[in-house]
Amino acid sequence: MNYDYLIVGAGLFGSIFAYEMKKIGKKCLVIEKRNHIGGNVYTELEENINIHKYGAHIFHTNNKEVWEYINQFAEFNRYTNSPVANYKGELYNLPFNMNTFYQMWGVKTPEEAKAKIDEQKAESNIKNPKNLEEQAISLIGKDIYEKLVKGYTEKQWGKKCDELPSFIIKRLPVRYTFDNNYFNDLYQGIPFGGYTRIIEKMLDGVEIKLNTDFFDDKEKWLNIADNIIFTGMIDQYFDYCYGELEYRGLNFEFETLDIENFQGNAVINYTDAETPFTRIIEHKHFENSDSPKTIITREYPKTWTKGEEAYYPLNDEKNSNLFKKYQDLAAKEDKVIFGGRLGMYQYYDMWQVIDEALKLVKTLK
Repeated sequence: MNYDYLIVGAGLFGSIFAYEMKKIGKKCLVIEKRNHIGGNVYTELEENINIHKYGAHIFHTNNKEVWEYINQFAEFNRYTNSPVANYKGELYNLPFNMNTFYQMWGVKTPEEAKAKIDEQKAESNIKNPKNLEEQAISLIGKDIYEKLVKGYTEKQWGKKCDELPSFIIKRLPVRYTFDNNYFNDLYQGIPFGGYTRIIEKMLDGVEIKLNTDFFDDKEKWLNIADNIIFTGMIDQYFDYCYGELEYRGLNFEFETLDIENFQGNAVINYTDAETPFTRIIEHKHFENSDSPKTIITREYPKTWTKGEEAYYPLNDEKNSNLFKKYQDLAAKEDKVIFGGRLGMYQYYDMWQVIDEALKLVKTLK
């Protein structure tokens, strides 16, 4: 054995683990199948703008320990996520708040807004929501559901809302204040200089091999270290022996424009069913970048197929039951630990990935 730990994947989970183990003198090797470190939080500087290459990553948490931990690697700005929804040319503020209700119905007071929503909830007469559609209507009424939830959600997940589980939207934020801050978290922002700088600091002094796929020589990698941290797809590790877990894929369409400002906001969601993409990201607004140009990304959700990058686990009942089978197999592994979004088949926010990595480190230390 040449290493104490082989870490498969140079994303946030694997990089934190490597950083912490290096501090206590453990010898680590990180292998990454992509040609760069950082996983999906990878950013790249173009036209003096940090581009989020795999979709918008906005850091937010209420966990003070996680916030203080990540701040040792970078200073964060005070970016507040305030997305806008575009429904067939009509613009609405998100999350659902008094600005949204005024734009939707012309109501001006919380009492008027609540009365409108209560009226539509009563008309639906949904007592026990059985799917996402019923859950959403029972929370915010039919108008907001039809314009701002239905089309976007069905594009995102590739299924009709009445085929999706209700829990996906159980915590739908509804505010009777004029507050466009999407997150309720105490700590939020974007790191100055992009996320890649954070990962570079974490992996400083750690041996890394890029363009290296674990599965191209699995037997070799299984025998190169005393322990393995695996952050890839758990079903792939076990050769899909129980079948494939479902994921959603994404295509990103980048465009550089010879104008300073394209849409006036970092994120605009396109919530109608006819528009093929779910959102347009204008990257310079994350850090208020000084550039005569702007770069935008259109995100197109798609059905994931084996061999492609998996972005969102589909945590419905069928897939959760299948994942449990793979979890049982993982528990029998004597030297392999599974982590990260794909290894744990969870739709984690960044703070949750950090928290899980630190918990693992504490356990092993």
